[in-house]
Amino acid sequence: MGLVLAVLGLVAGMAIHIVVTRHGAHVLANPPSRDADAALVLGNRAFIDGAPNPCLASRVDAAVALAQAGRVKRLVMSGGVDHEDGRIEAEAMEGLARAAGYTGPVLRESASQSTRENLRLSRPVLEAAGVRRVIVVTEPSHLWRTRQLARGSGFESAFDVQYAAAPAPCRRWDRAARASLREVAAVVNNALRGDY
Repeated sequence: MGLVLAVLGLVAGMAIHIVVTRHGAHVLANPPSRDADAALVLGNRAFIDGAPNPCLASRVDAAVALAQAGRVKRLVMSGGVDHEDGRIEAEAMEGLARAAGYTGPVLRESASQSTRENLRLSRPVLEAAGVRRVIVVTEPSHLWRTRQLARGSGFESAFDVQYAAAPAPCRRWDRAARASLREVAAVVNNALRGDY
């Protein structure tokens, strides 16, 4: 019985991974078609091995590219305290955007600790700024779960939402494998919590 459950769990995990990967590839190949009031950049660990996390930097770079192309009017950085080094993700993200040459307005949500909280706590920040249309920016592997959480939480009902994938690969193969396993576990955890 234990072996059967293990096999079923493996098959389910692989199926989730395939769905997540295909969705991310689809969004990457089909960037947002409409301009928006803001790009909401979802946080991630700020630094790895003493240097800016390339995954977080790729998210910020994608948002800066949208702004520089005139697709969004402002950037909104969402991410709280990084428990590994004490940095506030939203502040680190703004620093990355400024270093990339972005000079426009930046709003910050600096308390969230999860994707669910990124969306929930960014909502009043966006509403206070009069944002109606938003492009949510994250990594391809994170997009499927983000979209499900946005739908389940009412975020998609509150705004005209589009999604953008950060195109640059940002992980070594070992970190990418661990991230894939974490994402599958997060999809299952959010489903069990009733977030979708």
